[in-house]
Amino acid sequence: MYTPKPGAAPLGRMIATQAVLETKMLLRNGEQLLLTVVIPTLVLVLFSSVDIIDTDEGKAVDFLTPGVLALAVMSTAFTGQAIATGFERRYGVLKRLASSPLPRWGLMTAKTASVLVTEILQVILLTVIAFAVGWSPHGNPFAVLLLLVLGTAAFSGLGLLMAGTLKAEATLAAANLVFLLLLVGGGVMVPLSKFPSGAQDVLGLLPITALSDGLRDVLQHGAGVPWGDLGILAVWAVAGLAAAGRFFRWE
Repeated sequence: MYTPKPGAAPLGRMIATQAVLETKMLLRNGEQLLLTVVIPTLVLVLFSSVDIIDTDEGKAVDFLTPGVLALAVMSTAFTGQAIATGFERRYGVLKRLASSPLPRWGLMTAKTASVLVTEILQVILLTVIAFAVGWSPHGNPFAVLLLLVLGTAAFSGLGLLMAGTLKAEATLAAANLVFLLLLVGGGVMVPLSKFPSGAQDVLGLLPITALSDGLRDVLQHGAGVPWGDLGILAVWAVAGLAAAGRFFRWE
């Protein structure tokens, strides 16, 4: 005879199940795929093949690939997460999940795991494409991993802060606008040296610029650990996650 054993599943299993669900929803969303896969791939292939942008020295693909990897992190951890979480909040999904046996921090952990899985897939895809168009990377893989992790934390905090404080429609508009502005002015496609000196000082403090420049220093120029860029990302990560934890509204 089977004896019923009501109660919640183990915490680890609940987080893992929610993470799988979040990842499936993210990968099935057409708008998310446009942001996370199509746009970074088009930027990499198009601007590596056509001599449109002056990337200073070296091959265009060597300059563009680190910026596109940074763009991929931003598209998933910030833009995609902000929009998805904002509409989940609007439709009451977060409120219902918050009342389930899965604790709120467990839900955020599952969302973070979903972001990381998606980013791993993005990095693999973009790396394969970059090699196909002639990319020649250098540098320390550990430094690259550190930059990607801190970049993810920085953009996740900002995305959750936006999703938890603005209305869903405002989040949709603001997240896409920020994505487009940083695509152009964040050192992804255009070298920071092409901007006026005053603008360079401001743009250099942005998380997308720190991430793209840090990755470029390592992967293109073979530099060691870019502590300055890591410091900027760490400040954004701490500030963004702390603000999200303080001001996030679940309903």
